[in-house]
Amino acid sequence: MTRRRVEVVPYNSDWKTLFENEKQLLESIFLPAEVEIHHIGSTSVPGLSAKPIIDIMLAADSLGQIEKVTPGIEAAGYEAKGENGIPGRRYFQKHDENGVRKVHLHSFEKGSHQFYRHLVFRDYLRTHPQEASKYADVKEKAARKYEFDIDSYIAEKSPIVKELEQKAMQWRPVK
Repeated sequence: MTRRRVEVVPYNSDWKTLFENEKQLLESIFLPAEVEIHHIGSTSVPGLSAKPIIDIMLAADSLGQIEKVTPGIEAAGYEAKGENGIPGRRYFQKHDENGVRKVHLHSFEKGSHQFYRHLVFRDYLRTHPQEASKYADVKEKAARKYEFDIDSYIAEKSPIVKELEQKAMQWRPVK
């Protein structure tokens, strides 16, 4: 088993372009159905250090709508992973020609708690740069400490993620 390297790098403005390219590809798969496609995760927050993997959230009217086009998503280079630990999600990964993971695609039903949680967390970090900076510090230290241990990296940053998520939900509570 190959150990995946945990790499956190400074913000790269190209991430927005990479997201836009994937968004256009995904929209072409879902046409004519209407879906929402959002850039989420650390690569969506200007100035925030991140693992160089684009996180995309797709929201459809139903999980069935996502499952119906899964063959098209796979034909676009994504690997379907099912719920992958989060009930109500359809998760996909995309790798580059060298096998390096480049995109995480998280798919949910529109209006679900998970859909809202991801958006409010992103928006909170975008509008609170001091919180984003605090989060970046924790991620950078955790990546140095656990360079080849993704599970420990995730565990190390989990408390700050929970803290910021709680602040985000208080900042913009569910309507």
